[in-house]
Amino acid sequence: MKNSSMGTSLLLLLVFATLTYCSDARLQACQPSGKIRGIKPPPGQCNPENDSDCCKQGKMYTTYKCSPSVTGNTKAVLTLNSFQKGGDGGGPSECDNQYHSDDTPVVALSTGWYSGGDRCLNYITVSANGKSVKAKVVDECDSTMGCDDEHDYQPPCPNNIVDASKAVWEALGIPEGDWGEYDITWSDA
Repeated sequence: MKNSSMGTSLLLLLVFATLTYCSDARLQACQPSGKIRGIKPPPGQCNPENDSDCCKQGKMYTTYKCSPSVTGNTKAVLTLNSFQKGGDGGGPSECDNQYHSDDTPVVALSTGWYSGGDRCLNYITVSANGKSVKAKVVDECDSTMGCDDEHDYQPPCPNNIVDASKAVWEALGIPEGDWGEYDITWSDA
């Protein structure tokens, strides 16, 4: 009886320790990695198209080197971006050094999901509003840097962003008045 009771106690302790470790590991897996101080964009810099934010002088912005774990139904926030030349996306896309029409379903993923380019030119499935669309990953929505010329003087992206062209928003049937930020799910296609 004594061995059985001790075995049960050890098993419970092991289960508790495992749950605690797994819980802590998930929390630690995607904690903020730091902060950057915003600077005022020079005149004519920071394209505010699609309600893009411009950095504010002295404001502290959180940075991330990670994103939440990817599942078959990963929760994210859909944001609007123009990948066209002269659009609020800034320069050419990171994956192919090209610009992309707003009529093409393309996305940029937060740094952790972009995974150093591992998802470049692959398709993801974006779902919302009872509909789904396949979109090609062409860029990173940088969660580690921002407020500089390379990032069009925009703040770092949060770690849960799928930054999408107008074509993605239209395919999901989201009314134009709701464009900007929208709760979605996504998965690798």
